[in-house]
Amino acid sequence: MPTLDIGGRSFQYEQSGQGSDIVWIGGGGMPGSEWRLYQTPAFDDRYRNTTFDNRGVGGTALNDGEVVSIGDFADDAAALIEALCDGPVICVGLSMGSIIAQELAVRRPDLVKAAVVMGTIARATGWVFTYMDAEIQWRKAGNRLSGAMGAAHGLAQLYPASALSDDEFCAEQMAYMTTPEYESDLEDSLIAQWQACNDYDGRQSLATCRVPLHVIGFEQDVQAPPRWGREVAELAPTGDFTLVPDAGHASCVGHKHHEINQLIADLIRPYND
Repeated sequence: MPTLDIGGRSFQYEQSGQGSDIVWIGGGGMPGSEWRLYQTPAFDDRYRNTTFDNRGVGGTALNDGEVVSIGDFADDAAALIEALCDGPVICVGLSMGSIIAQELAVRRPDLVKAAVVMGTIARATGWVFTYMDAEIQWRKAGNRLSGAMGAAHGLAQLYPASALSDDEFCAEQMAYMTTPEYESDLEDSLIAQWQACNDYDGRQSLATCRVPLHVIGFEQDVQAPPRWGREVAELAPTGDFTLVPDAGHASCVGHKHHEINQLIADLIRPYND
């Protein structure tokens, strides 16, 4: 897989398709390749799709003890867009990737024509902060969530009850989430990445956003309940909000991806040159 040097750090990326550019920004511990399981194949006939590994994920290194901010992640994405794409681009993010896309849209509106952000927040508060902080402190204490326990924990946080009642779906996801690559990406990157999320407060900056910001909330999202996504849409002058029923934080991955991909396609169609 090709790499791009940004500030002395090697970023792993992949491109496919033809047309206007979409840059897909992954969530915490999410390698860019995960977008290629359920998203990019549905867009390759109309768009050039760029996926990449954020710092600490997959083929992109995060130095031991490195402190990183959402602004740092946004600057990384900006450099990647300038090097690989014909901007301005459409950005699509999930979870932490959505926060990065929001920050990128505010910092570099010249590079982003529109952003679709899923499972997002304007700032970490209440349950969102408590949940991420608990996982951060758990790992700082030397603990890990791996194997079947890690996968079961992840499934409960990422999918609604309707998906968990599907035995075949759960078996497939358990198998994927217990692979060494998946566990390594999540465990090794989580402290720095989720700390960046907990430190983020975009309430003031979102109020200055000039880029169209399409927020997608998931009705059964227990990591980032949809009220927080609605707040993002209300803070941004250019924001709008769509709620997907019976969907969890990662329902775009293998659960309701056909429906969510169609929603993304409908939202970005007006920006297709």
